[in-house]
Amino acid sequence: MSETVRYETDGAVGVITLNRPDALNAMSGELLDALVARGQEAADDEAVRCVVVTGAGRAFCSGGDLKSIGAGDGLDPLGSTAVLRRFEEISRLLAEMPKPTIAAVNGAAAGAGFSLALAADIRFAGASSRFVTAFGRVGLTGDFGGSWQLERIVGVAKAKELYLLGSQIDAATALRLGIVNRVVPDGALRDEVMALAAKLAAGPTAAFARMKRNFAYGATHTFAETLTFEAGNMIAASQTDDFKNAAAAFVERREPEFKGR
Repeated sequence: MSETVRYETDGAVGVITLNRPDALNAMSGELLDALVARGQEAADDEAVRCVVVTGAGRAFCSGGDLKSIGAGDGLDPLGSTAVLRRFEEISRLLAEMPKPTIAAVNGAAAGAGFSLALAADIRFAGASSRFVTAFGRVGLTGDFGGSWQLERIVGVAKAKELYLLGSQIDAATALRLGIVNRVVPDGALRDEVMALAAKLAAGPTAAFARMKRNFAYGATHTFAETLTFEAGNMIAASQTDDFKNAAAAFVERREPEFKGR
């Protein structure tokens, strides 16, 4: 497996690290192939109950590697939609895998790197991090699901502004807009994210998976349809060992122990 993406586990937490620090973790074809593979590995690993994605060095991800694009490294601008869609699978995995996902944004998240962070369920940002869509600067339109995610977070008008003007925003502005959930000192980012990841990993992950499905379903269905879908997931969750344990723990005044089933 390419070393452009590292994957390691810490207890029940899987950590995916983009590992081209000298290129600010720009997305080459090699990196994207490895990123999708690592994302699928994390999604399939039953021992992993929460997944973190971050970048090595000074940046989270600076977006597509324009040098490799120009050299035709799997991202030829005249290439097929199918190739790009295969690479975009990492965004779907982060958004839809049946376990919580967290983006730990260190430094720049630009272009597809911004989109990648948006695909995670929760985003923590270092205080010096910054965000920019960047696509318009090079005559591109956007990929990796960024427009779909951003308009749902900040609203259509603000999302269009960020795409059309390509304005860079700092961590404080990203927090105000709801793009990130929390801003922490740069030096504390990993510890804060790993503490949250461990907490989520110890939680009712089977219920978390159904929560994620509720949100995904509701994005494309009516309110009435979503009520029915939610009700089905609620009934299914009430029949799990996790719920039964939690209900007993409530009566017995103890902390529940969740197994994810």
